[in-house]
Amino acid sequence: MKKVSVHIDQDKGVIQPELHGQFIEFLGSCIYDGIWVGEDSGIPNYGGLRKDIVDGLKELEPPVIRWPGGCYADTYHWRAGIGKREERPVTYNENFGTFEIDTNQFGTHEFMKLCQMVGAKPWLNINLLSGSVAEMREWMEYCNRREDTSLARERAENGSKKPFAVEYWGIGNEVWAGGGTMTAEDYAREYRKYATAFPSFATVDTFFTKPPVMKRIASGPDGNKPRERVAWTKDFFKEMARYRQPAVDAYDLHFYNWNMKHPGQSELEFSGTEWNEVIQGCFELEDVIKEQYGLIQQGLKEYPEEEGFFKGAEAKCDLIVGEWGNWHSAAFMNRPALYQQCTMRDAITTALTLDIFHRNAGMVKLACVAQTVNVLNSLFLTKGERCLRTPNYDVFMMYKEHRGGSALEIEGLDTSGSGGIYAAASKKGDVVSISLVNTNMGNIKEIEIDFGTAAICIDAEILAGDAPAAYNSFEQPDRIRKQKAEVPGGSGPAFKLALPAASVSLYRFQVSPFYQQ
Repeated sequence: MKKVSVHIDQDKGVIQPELHGQFIEFLGSCIYDGIWVGEDSGIPNYGGLRKDIVDGLKELEPPVIRWPGGCYADTYHWRAGIGKREERPVTYNENFGTFEIDTNQFGTHEFMKLCQMVGAKPWLNINLLSGSVAEMREWMEYCNRREDTSLARERAENGSKKPFAVEYWGIGNEVWAGGGTMTAEDYAREYRKYATAFPSFATVDTFFTKPPVMKRIASGPDGNKPRERVAWTKDFFKEMARYRQPAVDAYDLHFYNWNMKHPGQSELEFSGTEWNEVIQGCFELEDVIKEQYGLIQQGLKEYPEEEGFFKGAEAKCDLIVGEWGNWHSAAFMNRPALYQQCTMRDAITTALTLDIFHRNAGMVKLACVAQTVNVLNSLFLTKGERCLRTPNYDVFMMYKEHRGGSALEIEGLDTSGSGGIYAAASKKGDVVSISLVNTNMGNIKEIEIDFGTAAICIDAEILAGDAPAAYNSFEQPDRIRKQKAEVPGGSGPAFKLALPAASVSLYRFQVSPFYQQ
């Protein structure tokens, strides 16, 4: 039996709610048919937004949603998506094999309405590849200007007198590949221009106070290339250290759990070995986070000391993971583009990845799963009038308990390999939430949790399928749903739990901070 100790007095940092962010893009049927169906659709909708998707996201309460890409951002011109819908230009979407007419019916106002309805902060990614500094600046003015300018008036005429107050702005996307095939030095030079051009939204009466926050998010490395990602981050910050530096508020790392050994193999069919390969693959992200966090801190230390009287604040840069999730080889051939079913294997790795973020809450501050609807590691799948929630949705719902809690140290876990039990814990007041993942494909696993202080279990949930390859289909949309689990009785410092094969569990304990065993 695995024995682990949860150290309730060892705080590893606050688990930012933004670690549970979502990513939507004009890719396949993520937006059209997935999120947007139009006001005249026979599918129930809120002003064109699918009712079932909006209702599901309202329950989930995503803290942030990233849009319009992704790769699509670098061909997207924001003016194509504003104004009367019947007058918007019709373009062509070649993004990742989408190959579809794009009517631009879903644009800035529709995205902001989605975010407002579900309570999410918007993250906009600007067009660095085929756009311009002026285009970026005008989009920012359009979204955020309070004063009575021409762009603010245009926004009001299009339906929103109140500014959108967009905080997160991505400056380019995957610039090492489709975003420009740049070198880190090339990108750093481009970044300087765009980051410096950010408008200020402070008014005269607040000029000497803190203006509205707008975060500059730099395009980080390809997390799946070990040598390149190290070189990229070193080279980027080395170039940024020359002369004066614009702010780099955050650094956007992308990492996918690639499952490409067997091209074309269905994501629904796998052996025990292939199960373990995918489980094992997601653990690399923890090493990448630690590596990249260290490189960022080292890069900032090498910034030169400022001269003169007007010195800026000490440079800081958050690490974020703007795209993550399982990517199975079959997705390249599935239609719509990158459509992917999600089995219990995907739910397991989704839970393990969120656990990685929670364990490293002091290093990573924001993350967005790719993608929310109909693409890769999705939470929803749609088909005409039908909509289902994948097991990934239930994982995110269960893990809401961790948001805003303090990450706790857990001793006795082996966080490498597959076939065992993995955990992460957080604390809010006197309540400790611990998520437990049994990655063994076929066997129940037992674990003993020791809090070192008196505790009682107050709640428990479990997510498990009737088979490791089980998934929710349109014929059986609720085949896998989280259920109430048996709550261990009694009180004491330690509890023994039995975890079903291929399962995700969340237990909540009330602990006493006064009595130490």
